[in-house]
Amino acid sequence: MQLPHNHGQRIEHEPEAIPQNEAFQVAAGIFRLLDDGTRLKIFWILCHYEECVVNLSALMGMSSPAVSHHLHQLRESGLVTTRREGKEVYYKAAGTEKAQFLHQTIEALMEIACPYP
Repeated sequence: MQLPHNHGQRIEHEPEAIPQNEAFQVAAGIFRLLDDGTRLKIFWILCHYEECVVNLSALMGMSSPAVSHHLHQLRESGLVTTRREGKEVYYKAAGTEKAQFLHQTIEALMEIACPYP
């Protein structure tokens, strides 16, 4: 590919090294999901603890429906998983590379020390 200005940069010779637009759209979707401080805090908590909606609501000082709304979005994105025990549903961060990376990124950005290694 010939770029309009030749500055002797390698990018002109390796345009295939740039990921496709779809990859950036996926990343942008994740960042949009986490652009809410409340959802970010819920995700951070679930990286450290497995909790039910009632306890998360108490921790967040929010109604259960409001917390459930955030949990639904986190779950749809694959960042949070659930398990059922009787009538109770417990939430925790997914064990995926994506969720772990986001957890590490959040902590690095906020300079928070994890309570557990």
